[in-house]
Amino acid sequence: MVPGAEHGRGETGTASPGGSGVTPEPSGAGERGREAHTIHPYVFVLDKHGTPLQPCPPARARTLLAKGRAVVHRHTPFTIRLKDRTAADSQIDGVEIGIDPGSKHTGIAVFTEEAGERRGRYSIQLDHRGAQIRKKMGQRSGYRRRRRSVNLRHRPPRFANRTRPQGWLSPSLRHRPDTTVSWVDRLSRLAPVRSVHVERVAFDTHALAAGRSLEGAEYQQGTLHGFEVREYLLAKFGRTCVYCGATNTPLNLDHVHPRSKGGSDRVSNLVLACVPCNQAKANRTVEEFVRNPRALARILARAKTPLKDAAAVQSTRWALWRALDSRLPTHVGTGGRTKWNRTRNRLPKSHTLDALAVGKLDTITAVVDRILVAGCAGRGSYARTRPDRHGFPRLRLPRTKRFFGFATGDLVRAVVPTGKKAGTHTGRVAVRASGSFNITTAHGTVQGIRHKHVRLLQRADGYAYTIRKEEGVSSRP
Repeated sequence: MVPGAEHGRGETGTASPGGSGVTPEPSGAGERGREAHTIHPYVFVLDKHGTPLQPCPPARARTLLAKGRAVVHRHTPFTIRLKDRTAADSQIDGVEIGIDPGSKHTGIAVFTEEAGERRGRYSIQLDHRGAQIRKKMGQRSGYRRRRRSVNLRHRPPRFANRTRPQGWLSPSLRHRPDTTVSWVDRLSRLAPVRSVHVERVAFDTHALAAGRSLEGAEYQQGTLHGFEVREYLLAKFGRTCVYCGATNTPLNLDHVHPRSKGGSDRVSNLVLACVPCNQAKANRTVEEFVRNPRALARILARAKTPLKDAAAVQSTRWALWRALDSRLPTHVGTGGRTKWNRTRNRLPKSHTLDALAVGKLDTITAVVDRILVAGCAGRGSYARTRPDRHGFPRLRLPRTKRFFGFATGDLVRAVVPTGKKAGTHTGRVAVRASGSFNITTAHGTVQGIRHKHVRLLQRADGYAYTIRKEEGVSSRP
């Protein structure tokens, strides 16, 4: 989701413009649950026929591998396959998946739940590439328009006979639910998934642009409802004061152009300010309060940032729900309940922890300390040339995509014994016909690795993987 407000940390209890303010806490919200303990991510387990079993702790997986009872089935997410057990001989309680959809990032959490008590088992942050797709589509359109305008043979127009089906989404928007659903399908092949909990985001972009409540004839362009200006601003400005950059402090809504001097309640006229800055600014305009020209230009530019992220999530929420509901039993939760669950269980704000807190629950007793970040990297291109800045081809690409058994995007490990590049390098590989490869690791790109030092870990699947610590969660000693 586009992140929401946090009680007591991200906002103060004042009403927001247009009558929308802090989401009221459900009864009993003041009684905080006990703090969840951290665990290492669990390992996915398959039986000897490839049927998913209950995930196990990493210590148990190491024991099974050391005794020869299991083999590594997949490197990322790490999965083992047992050689001496079937699903019929195992107890399978099942797991559930929580999804926190967003425009740039989507949080996915695998957890077990019993009597309202959730225990996190695995967390994934899915990084979308919708902006990149939109850019590439624009470039392709520019190339085609040029070809139709230059002195080439006549091509009859085709735009008049094209129709779009019901529920059509642009490729940059369709990418978001498609990649999320593909990860649910992948996890269903690795774990016994019983149901899915998804947060259905509802941002009223029409009312956000107006900055007030709309009724009756004012909603000629739609009947959207259920928005909070404050939650959107907290997401837009990253929970920081635009004037001094303060974080982890109560924040107020501030009018760039004060209302006492004719300013409106439009979102483009609202920013976040800490209490000292808000009081110091008073009813002065931002030009009077901020003397630094660069800082002033930055604040005005951020205030006028369009609502494209909120619109993207709003446009894809129903497509995501329909796709998930056709596969597994799908439960829908609201952003207010997710925020309440996370705050009550003393969890910091992150996409994966929001996914763990989606829907109806009592307590969260375990969270993972490391998450898998899966960045959508694509599967390459069909183009045989590389154009220059004028659109003319400047480089011919080889027809063959695989060299020495490797393809660009494969996850590999290179062990270089000597030389300037001596050491172990693990990451995605970029291949060349000469046999000199580049490997992109978490610390940067290592160039000129000979293919004889490279060992394949996993074939390219369109994602770039990294492991990082969960935000705000201390690792287990």
